[in-house]
Amino acid sequence: MAIGSSDAVPEFGWYMPTRGDGPFIGVKPERVVDTPYMIKVAQAVEEAGYTFALIPTGGACTDAWIMGATLAAHTKVFKPLVAMRPGLIAPALAARMGATLDEVTGGRALINIVTGSSPDDMKAMGDSLAFDKDARYARTLEYIKIVRQLWINSHGVEGNKLLASRSREKEIEPLNFNGTYFTLEGGVSYPSLVQRPHPPFYFGGSSPAAKRTAAEIADVYLMWAEPVDWIREQIDEVEFHRKELLRTQGIDRKIRYGIRAQVVIRDTEEEAWAAAKRIVSKVDPAVLADTELRFSQAESAGQQRQNRVRRLSAKDDYVIGPNFWAGLSTIRGGGAMAFVGTPEQVADRFLEYIDIGVSSFILSGYPNLEEASLSGRTLIPAVQRKLRERARQAQEIAAQG
Repeated sequence: MAIGSSDAVPEFGWYMPTRGDGPFIGVKPERVVDTPYMIKVAQAVEEAGYTFALIPTGGACTDAWIMGATLAAHTKVFKPLVAMRPGLIAPALAARMGATLDEVTGGRALINIVTGSSPDDMKAMGDSLAFDKDARYARTLEYIKIVRQLWINSHGVEGNKLLASRSREKEIEPLNFNGTYFTLEGGVSYPSLVQRPHPPFYFGGSSPAAKRTAAEIADVYLMWAEPVDWIREQIDEVEFHRKELLRTQGIDRKIRYGIRAQVVIRDTEEEAWAAAKRIVSKVDPAVLADTELRFSQAESAGQQRQNRVRRLSAKDDYVIGPNFWAGLSTIRGGGAMAFVGTPEQVADRFLEYIDIGVSSFILSGYPNLEEASLSGRTLIPAVQRKLRERARQAQEIAAQG
């Protein structure tokens, strides 16, 4: 896909609220998010037209892999985007986990590479590189190269034959790897993958080290939603490293780009803004102050960028631009920027991102169960219709010479 082209068909994903769900933020989640509730959300996501969903990791979240496999078993086309965390699981074991998930779901596995999280979470999980960001990205690069090669090496063996063989490891070209962080002797992965060459890797991170790493391993580079010009700059930075990889190593990789955002879709713009502001209507001022302090101390480059957007828009009641709002970022970290408006309005905003090369949208709302249906059934068709209209107009212009 050429940057600035809308040739790539956009994909739309949702978010699984495994740490809690409800109509408000800044207060204790009102709903019990047990497995039956998650299944209900996944089925609503699928019925609304979303093709996949991000399953979060770390903190108070349930395990993404087990939850992802469970949700896939209760849906037909829903694809779970699960977290692969270098440093917490050995790469050869992670490769088998991913291959197995791909096999049991019939080729629906998506992999989210999570290099780090908060220092407290990484310490709690036993990550020895909790305070060394550059080392974590170097480790991630080694890790994913191992996983990717193990998967590619597994292609020659049919899954059923492989599982029936007592010497299956001899039927796969073994991988030997001696790196800074990992060493393998005779590494293999099975079963063979359904998706070829492998399930796509989604990868995020706004630091220079993250963008260099993305150029080598990301199939989809994810960013928390920001103003269009800011996203264009990030895409340009990753593209620079991608082109350097081609120039210096002869490796020509194709990378898609995606954003993570909130959505509030209603029949009228007035209703949408009222619904958006209701989400933060129960926040205690003391909680706001504590959150602001915590965000100001964040080491994450992505969170620092979100902080900057929030500060710049504060004087305008956190309105960043047409149908784009930073109000949720006063209490919610990560991808907190929200698109607010009618399906037609938000579709127009999405086309602005599609025009600069974005083709993956991972969305969420409060509560996620209802908002998936409200947005998916109206917003996704609106975007698709507008893209078809553009294509038809372009063909008519071309036909006229």
